[in-house]
Amino acid sequence: MTRVLYPGSFDPVHNGHVEMVETAAGLFDEVVVAALINPSKGDALFDLEERMALLDESFAHLSNVRTTMFDGLVVDLAGEVEADFIIKGLRAVSDFESELQMAQMNMAISGVQTLFLPTASRRSFMASRLIREVARLGGDVSQMVPDPVRARLQDRFPG
Repeated sequence: MTRVLYPGSFDPVHNGHVEMVETAAGLFDEVVVAALINPSKGDALFDLEERMALLDESFAHLSNVRTTMFDGLVVDLAGEVEADFIIKGLRAVSDFESELQMAQMNMAISGVQTLFLPTASRRSFMASRLIREVARLGGDVSQMVPDPVRARLQDRFPG
């Protein structure tokens, strides 16, 4: 059985993330989606418990996907969940540069390989920080996020 770990802040989860998980679920026996606290990204819009609920709702249609949350090194979590690989999505060349460095660091400290999956070009512009900003300013992000996220954003930013 091949198990992969897909870590991220998922604040909020968007359709680009959903695409990645659906792709991974078709390629691997099990996908563990892990929401993390990322201090470099500032204050989160949704706390970890809210993000976990959104992940669970967004991936309920995939029987080989489970979710978890963590605070610490991704490689430590990879060991805990017995992941064979870490997967990361790539939207643009800039993603590759930063993700490659992280993958090399993870390999050096733990031996865990990272696999890169490209995002479909129609979703390559999606980023949680942009979705948060558009929603905060009253814009329509309903085509960019799963329905549970759309509902929570509308609750958070009524307008």
